[in-house]
Amino acid sequence: MSPAGGGRRGTVLALLALLWLAVLVVAPLIGSQRVGLGAVIAGDPTASLIVWQIRLPRVLLALAAGGALAVAGVGFQTLFRNPLAEPYTLGVATGAALGAVIALRFADPSTVLGFSIVAVASFSGALGATALVVGMAWRAGAARSGGVETGTLLLAGVAVSLSASAIILFLQYLSDATQTFRMVRWMMGGLSVVGYRDVLWVVPWVVAGSAVLLALRWDLNQLLTGEELAAGRGVDVSRLRLLVLGVTSLMVGALVAVTGPIGFVGLMVPHLLRRLVGHDHLFLAPAAILGGGAFLAVCDLAARTVMAPAQIPVGVLTALLGGPFFLWLLVARRR
Repeated sequence: MSPAGGGRRGTVLALLALLWLAVLVVAPLIGSQRVGLGAVIAGDPTASLIVWQIRLPRVLLALAAGGALAVAGVGFQTLFRNPLAEPYTLGVATGAALGAVIALRFADPSTVLGFSIVAVASFSGALGATALVVGMAWRAGAARSGGVETGTLLLAGVAVSLSASAIILFLQYLSDATQTFRMVRWMMGGLSVVGYRDVLWVVPWVVAGSAVLLALRWDLNQLLTGEELAAGRGVDVSRLRLLVLGVTSLMVGALVAVTGPIGFVGLMVPHLLRRLVGHDHLFLAPAAILGGGAFLAVCDLAARTVMAPAQIPVGVLTALLGGPFFLWLLVARRR
């Protein structure tokens, strides 16, 4: 890497950090009711309640969630060497949705360790789907080559995702109108939180998962050259594949448990940032954490102000952006 290239990438990271901080400061002040920074500093009760207990936790959750989805997208796209891979490729979100739907259909509204039964069931569903995919791929790979193959992981993920989707549709058919509405609303994804409990649940998973992916940056860089070349340079590809898959699934599962599935962030942000900082994970992973967080926080800001006082689920907005992005990506790749 040339000094000039490193300097440009450092500049991009600095600008992303400034954008991240700007979003953190400005976004809590904007909403259906604008709040002045002076009123918050002066200790106005209404302004303080709105900013400190409603908007700031929501912005912090968006920053953490966006960063987690983006850095997980970086890991998945490198792992599968597929530009269309994202954190939900292997059915993590579908498994989480199945757990949430089961809880909404059969469980009473209660809490477990301070968290709603829906969040606990969603997290369990995400982990169960991941364990099932890895188990199927490991058994199939061990029978053939003694390791877990990328293609087998993808096929197992598709099979688990389709099966979970079918069960979700069956449970919706058996549910009444109120339960069906709650199921559909949860699967739209959202960041509506009050207080910091959900933020404190998500942040440790995001920090730990991001730290592991950053620690594996050399191995991930070698994997970009191909599995055979990476193995020839000392990378244990099977171990790396399972480690990345496990870490990202835990991180995304913990996130989906409180936000519901929010798609396309892990697809769009890594592609855009590669054009700015390149493929080196030393720069790409931190850029994804900062850029993904800022991107989702801005999307959520738009979702809660465009139709104020009504709020659009942020998962709907990111899905609306994802379709045109796919078209742009296809055109750009042809060129």
